[in-house]
Amino acid sequence: MAMSIAHLGPTGTYAEQAALAYLNQLKDAEQTILCPYPSIAQTLKTVARGKADVAVVPVENSIEGSVTITLDTLWQLEQLQIQLALVLPITHALLSHAVNLDAIVTVYSHPQALAQCQGWLEQFLPNVELIPTNSTTEALQHLDQESRSGAISSLRAAQIYNLPILAHAINDYPDNCTRFWVVSQRSVNRVSSVENTHTSLAFSLPANVPGALVKPLQIFAERGINLSRIESRPTKRSLGEYLFFLDLEADANSTLVQSAIAELATYTEILKLFGSYNVIQTQEREC
Repeated sequence: MAMSIAHLGPTGTYAEQAALAYLNQLKDAEQTILCPYPSIAQTLKTVARGKADVAVVPVENSIEGSVTITLDTLWQLEQLQIQLALVLPITHALLSHAVNLDAIVTVYSHPQALAQCQGWLEQFLPNVELIPTNSTTEALQHLDQESRSGAISSLRAAQIYNLPILAHAINDYPDNCTRFWVVSQRSVNRVSSVENTHTSLAFSLPANVPGALVKPLQIFAERGINLSRIESRPTKRSLGEYLFFLDLEADANSTLVQSAIAELATYTEILKLFGSYNVIQTQEREC
């Protein structure tokens, strides 16, 4: 039976590149199909509803930080578990039919891509209108009719949509990487691994009082478990109430982490374990 992988579309997005990188890790990739969706939330909800087997979604960029819609949606959906993390290098290009940069009046792209190229845009296109889109390829189909518009996307997208490249490597920092999570409803034992290196979880606190966050964090410090990321997100219930997302550099199956999670549960209101996984460094696909 074929496995379906949901990702942010249309064709040519960085999420699709990450999905293709995931395919390279599978033993039976020829039995896998890619399924693009118009938003990250829809991508995750498709897997939660059982309409796709796996979702590949961005969670963090080295320049712009977390992709909050991924965190918020994962918290809301009870059924999903992280199976793997993929780190994809990102190199942005400006695609357009305009004769030169001076002719461009509008630039489209995903908000993350626009932000990652903010310095370049301010220097070379300070007066253009920036229009956010749901993905880095959503607006590409319109460039044929808009000769004075451009879009920030990838070299691979330029080749797929047969679009001219006006500028390349326009992201403000060369070391621009995005971490993607591979998420499913259940364990997908298709990637060989010995021991997981990371665990992700999130929790809310019963009350906003002094020391409420210190005690949960001390649990990991006392056991020598490193936290590679900690982030707060609003609970959306009341102003000043937060959820806390943590990444641990440890396997949840270990006795040490299991004892830490058991103690953590005594301090939290709601505790969700998103899964343990390995992190794989991938290469950007140019074609």
